[in-house]
Amino acid sequence: MDVLPTAELGTMHAMKRRALLILPLVAAGDLVVAEMSSLQGLDESLRWLDRLQHSAGGTTLGAWPIGAVLEHLAQSVEMSMDGFPRQNSRLFQKTVGSAAFAFFQWRGKMSHDLAEPIPGAPAFGAMQWQAAASRLREAIARFNGYNGMLKPHFAYGPLTKAEYAQAHAMHIANHRDEIRVA
Repeated sequence: MDVLPTAELGTMHAMKRRALLILPLVAAGDLVVAEMSSLQGLDESLRWLDRLQHSAGGTTLGAWPIGAVLEHLAQSVEMSMDGFPRQNSRLFQKTVGSAAFAFFQWRGKMSHDLAEPIPGAPAFGAMQWQAAASRLREAIARFNGYNGMLKPHFAYGPLTKAEYAQAHAMHIANHRDEIRVA
């Protein structure tokens, strides 16, 4: 049995706590309809990257510098094709994880801890934001042209290509909210 470092256990526990708060709401159907933003697709993500790359840069309101945010987003897209370093249990994926994803789909947007790295993902380098933006653009292009078997999401489990495209678009949009383009 693998023993996870304390920091990763904390991340897993935080994810489970959030999901346990969401699960009863989804099951009960007693959700108050929040502001419904139309689900933005990966094409909109690319248009946002265009604006960012043609600007003088941007600032982030979050804990990570803009290069790290963009690198994190690229990692997520890449790992959908290459595999995530760590997976939650299948039970978690089939219950809490799939309920959380269904809630995000229903709501049309994702919300998560914007300073939470992907479990087991390599640490961010000192990548400049321009290089990180190019990496994200390349990852999206690779995903769009990818015809192979996609790897299970570490929390949501197996997703179709359309579901992954939704997940990526919502993930990018969630982080995009913390970036101010100059």
